[in-house]
Amino acid sequence: FGTAEFSAIVLEKLILAGMPPAFIICNPDRPVGRKKIFTPPPVKIIASRNRIEVRQPETLDGEVLGSGWDFFVVASYARILPPEVLSIPKLGVIGVHPSLLPKYRGSSPIQTAILAGDEEFGVTLYLLDEKIDHGSILASSIIKNQKSAIRYADLLKKLAEVGGNLLIETIPSFMKGEVKPMPQDESQATYTRKFRVEDGYVDLEKDAPAEIERKVRALNPEPGVWTIQNGRRMKILEADVAGDKLQLKKIQFEGKKPVVLA
Repeated sequence: FGTAEFSAIVLEKLILAGMPPAFIICNPDRPVGRKKIFTPPPVKIIASRNRIEVRQPETLDGEVLGSGWDFFVVASYARILPPEVLSIPKLGVIGVHPSLLPKYRGSSPIQTAILAGDEEFGVTLYLLDEKIDHGSILASSIIKNQKSAIRYADLLKKLAEVGGNLLIETIPSFMKGEVKPMPQDESQATYTRKFRVEDGYVDLEKDAPAEIERKVRALNPEPGVWTIQNGRRMKILEADVAGDKLQLKKIQFEGKKPVVLA
């Protein structure tokens, strides 16, 4: 089960390792961009390229899935699996989550970690239950921030690759019953939310340079970081901090093309 780029990278890893799934469940094709062109999800593109069956139900239920499965894998599916689906596979449903659970449960763990200034990131495999990112942990993998200014898009790809590799390492022993699920420590649980356009606003005069720089890395391309300059809306696409000064490196005024600053 997956839809977005994170899912596609995990799927590619499984295919290259000779462990392709029987079929893929992803969201239906959606209109994208100003011209509203119907576009397949990234995971569908990878699956179709590798001749893996793709199912895109508007409503998820047991009839779509059938029975007799050992386990399911969920990675960035963006839908909550109902109890009747969770109960289908014999061994359970493995979730691939881009944080070190129980920290950063919810919809925006990668962006939230960058905003918090974290220098350590990771991926967790866990057994899904009816609560969000709550089930017992099967395995986790930690990565140190090799760059002091890693961007959301780059970190997403890195964590997806780590998640795919962790699945490849874990599935054989999981199938043999050799993995002992460990309950999450609820006292350490934190939750994230989906960021909105207003979350990307910054005040260049009042906000701390380091805070603005982290926002630029975390919230681009969506929902984006912006401010008002001379009465006009200005996107901040790239920025840096030198000492205690913010340096704008790439900006875009509304209705104009991006400009790279010296």
